[in-house]
Amino acid sequence: MSTGSDARLVLLRHAKSAWPDVADHERPLGPRGLRDAPAAGRWLRDAGCLPALVICSTARRARETWALAAGQLGAEVPVRFDERVYAAEPEDLLEVVSEVPEEVGTLLLVGHNPGLADLAVMLAREPLDPAEAGAVERLSEKFPTSAIAVLACPGPWPELTPGSVRLADFAVPRGAAH
Repeated sequence: MSTGSDARLVLLRHAKSAWPDVADHERPLGPRGLRDAPAAGRWLRDAGCLPALVICSTARRARETWALAAGQLGAEVPVRFDERVYAAEPEDLLEVVSEVPEEVGTLLLVGHNPGLADLAVMLAREPLDPAEAGAVERLSEKFPTSAIAVLACPGPWPELTPGSVRLADFAVPRGAAH
């Protein structure tokens, strides 16, 4: 992890999907998702959350979300597609994160709810100020499609434990309607 500052675990829930008559794993993005996924990429870029590594669910809607978001970053980012992220419990996601090399300072996980929201809530420490408390409360109430949680992590990835990270930001970027 980067020395002198917290590493960041960035959680991006896939954009809004369509519901065609296909298996859940193969559901594509819907019209709103096609607008919101690039907005998520712009938010990541503008917030300075350029990941050193992306771990993405193998589900089609997650892969499409990442492809559209990545197109807005202005940089090539290595990505791993990991089937364990699809339909994962927070403990499963934490195991995936614990395997990340220590030198990765910003990790982006593209996945699904309820796993991502539950992971963020599980890892978040007790808020120290009203702004942080408000962000944790909003995240706990709803982690909508295209939502992004940025968690500041104080130690190596394998040492992340419940209550050990600070929720640095929580955003729900939306694209303009066409």
